[in-house]
Amino acid sequence: MSESLSLRLAAEIDLPALRTLMDLAIADLLKPFLPPEGVAASFEVMGLDSQLVRDGTYFVVEIDGVIAGCGGWSRRATLFGGDHSAGRDARMLDPTTEPARVRAMYTHPHFTRRGVGRRVLDACEAAARAEGFQSCEMAATLAGEPLYRACGYAPIEHFTATTSGGYAVPLVRMGKALV
Repeated sequence: MSESLSLRLAAEIDLPALRTLMDLAIADLLKPFLPPEGVAASFEVMGLDSQLVRDGTYFVVEIDGVIAGCGGWSRRATLFGGDHSAGRDARMLDPTTEPARVRAMYTHPHFTRRGVGRRVLDACEAAARAEGFQSCEMAATLAGEPLYRACGYAPIEHFTATTSGGYAVPLVRMGKALV
């Protein structure tokens, strides 16, 4: 049986389903990379940024009508985090001098290794390129880093996002030229 993989822009009506998918992905897919307290802390620094949906830069991938993954890109300066995260910056980026941001990439644990992440990433890069961006950057989790490397992203720096409880969630700033 072949799967039908489809891509569309996310809509406000998708927000509850996207939050659920993100929670499942964080809880399950980070387990091989972080201890239980690290997975728990990750919820504070990751999650849904509804501004991406409002900006029309957030995608949903469905497999046979079921949301299998999501992710987007941004013209705004915020590198990572959800609506609840500290340090957000809504400043618009200059596509001639600054990289677009790839943001909030999540795959439902039942749909990993089926091309969902690559499909979203390709759509993000194409949309950013169409708006004149020369490159993209992201803050990757340790779970996402292998996919991004395979898609041509290179590490720029390893850093941590420290939670209110003092846990330092490891992240990797990665980048890729689009031209």
